[in-house]
Amino acid sequence: MAQTRGIHSYKQHQLTEDDHFDAIVIGSGIGGMACAALLARDGEKVLVLEKHYTAGGFTHVFKRNGYEWDVGIHYIGGVNHPKAMLYTLFHYLSQGKMQWEDMGPVYDKVLFGDEVFEFRKGPENFANTLKTYFPEAKDQRAIDQYLDLVQQANKASTNFFTEKAMPPAMSSVVGRKMRKPFLQFASQTTRDVLEELTSNERLIGVLTAQFGDYGVTPGSSSFGIHALVANHYLHGAAFPVGGSARIAETIAETIADADGMILTNAGVEEIIVEGKKAVGVRMADGRTLHAPLIISSAGVLNTYKRLIPTSLQDSLKLPAKVQTVKPSVAHLGLYIGFKETTVDLGLQKANYWIYPAGKYNHDQNVAAYLADPENSEFPIVYVSFPSAKDPEWEARYPGKSTVDIITLAPYDWFEKWEGTKWKRRGEDYDAFKEALSQKLLEVLYRYEPQLRGKVDHYELSTPLSTKDFVNYEAGEIYGLEHDPNRFEQTFLRPQTPIKNLYLTGQDIVTAGIGGALMAGFLTISAIKKRDYVSKARKAALQAINNDQ
Repeated sequence: MAQTRGIHSYKQHQLTEDDHFDAIVIGSGIGGMACAALLARDGEKVLVLEKHYTAGGFTHVFKRNGYEWDVGIHYIGGVNHPKAMLYTLFHYLSQGKMQWEDMGPVYDKVLFGDEVFEFRKGPENFANTLKTYFPEAKDQRAIDQYLDLVQQANKASTNFFTEKAMPPAMSSVVGRKMRKPFLQFASQTTRDVLEELTSNERLIGVLTAQFGDYGVTPGSSSFGIHALVANHYLHGAAFPVGGSARIAETIAETIADADGMILTNAGVEEIIVEGKKAVGVRMADGRTLHAPLIISSAGVLNTYKRLIPTSLQDSLKLPAKVQTVKPSVAHLGLYIGFKETTVDLGLQKANYWIYPAGKYNHDQNVAAYLADPENSEFPIVYVSFPSAKDPEWEARYPGKSTVDIITLAPYDWFEKWEGTKWKRRGEDYDAFKEALSQKLLEVLYRYEPQLRGKVDHYELSTPLSTKDFVNYEAGEIYGLEHDPNRFEQTFLRPQTPIKNLYLTGQDIVTAGIGGALMAGFLTISAIKKRDYVSKARKAALQAINNDQ
């Protein structure tokens, strides 16, 4: 990626105050990249500043020992058809270069011990398959009611998120009315909603098995985020052809076409504010860069607590606002490489969601694990097979395969190593990581026993890795926690109290690539006072039709 047109290293590129940009974007996550590409397609010159040595946020990949792993993108819904919403938005941002590989009829397998529940592509197939596992009439009614609520919540979410892009004056008139229908779903916990439909704990456990996609257990999560995530995959899932790095690469081309650029190793120390108006940024090395528009994709907490001058934070009452929200969960990521092909190893595309046998209450499982992690099973283990999903993998890495494993892990387990340097945190840290790695490998071997003895390379990332590379305060993976309170906060919107400073990214909409992508469109819609979702979809559909 370092050689991709439009992506450069800040260390090698000498910017001066004489360099002119129409906008500066802080952070190269998908929200920031979307903002930059939308402005670029309007002919504006944009500078994207990324602290990490790789662009793309959670869409980036890392390479080690002849392997490549995707750190945040494991499957994406809504891109399986050329007319689907996310497909058209990616098409517009990448100028038709982004391609997707369908994961097939089964995208997720939920496992409680030896019990297997398949999530199948298409709402009707999804429902019919679940009903084979739950044949009682009352359970089947609950499944139908559940899907109906999921679709109702998704329909109501459109106005909720659209309101975020409205000018403050307009929002003060119609905002409450636009938010109310979705908040009727989002203000309830997922468990509360499902317990109104069924008392079958096993069914609730299966229906909420994807809670790892947003990081909050059913008893604490907003049903709004659950419904959005569940609906996101109902029509199937896909994987980026060429790996998730292609997302940043293709969007970078669009930015470069307008003479913009993405700089890595480019940490921003502070947003420069003059008279309550953002005018530029101060880099970690002391250099200052100016632009008439500043967009932060660094997260609400980072922006309001770290990047805005302290004196201004207090006068704008920002500390009081950020205290109303909290960071999401942290995680462990185990990245594994094998010197055999995906076919030879018998790896499939479908993801695994693995839970303790016979224990269907996710809240209780997580609580038990946090209380006694050494003597408890992992409450959730997610396994992805990226080399099986990417049709170009074998051409890039012949004779090799990869597996990703993810589980929850609180940041406080690792706090005593805070301040240490990556790869040099000490023997006790390495020993702790090794014990966790072996425990996760044993989970993998239970369901893919043919992999035992064939691991060529593995390494574990911890919340400290996330903090170092993504710059989140507590190593959180999903930005702000998606509890009911989060959706009540009206300050989580693109506009800020500082003129010419806007926010974007997953904190503005929701977690995941779809939510962060939509945040980019909402942010530019708010800036330009025009519906950029409709603009992009219209242009993309026209281009797609012309190509057919």
